[in-house]
Amino acid sequence: MSVVAQVFVVVAGVFHIAVFALESLLFRKPSTYKRFLVKDDTEAAVAKPWAFNQGFYNLFLAAGALGGLIAGGDKGHAIALFSCACMAGAGIVLIASDRRMVQAAASQALPPILALVLAATL
Repeated sequence: MSVVAQVFVVVAGVFHIAVFALESLLFRKPSTYKRFLVKDDTEAAVAKPWAFNQGFYNLFLAAGALGGLIAGGDKGHAIALFSCACMAGAGIVLIASDRRMVQAAASQALPPILALVLAATL
């Protein structure tokens, strides 16, 4: 895998670690839950268990991407790229489910898509 593709794998992994922090650690803060279109404390209390679980999903995707790079070789790179494919797919589902989330979906999906394209072409 090219160095440029690896850079985008790292960007995608770091982004998903940040989202983990928002969803699993900081979700009850109004400035955080409003990013996810949650209106108030009542809605945040209902959504918190889902957000907590979703945060760990993002952490595990990041672990696959970054861990695959660290492991290296064909198998490690395959794990990293599979994680990127899952990240890209989740971003596509996000925009398909709610057009108001276009910026979040682009932030989530573009780095792993670039990693996949660059890994396939370079």
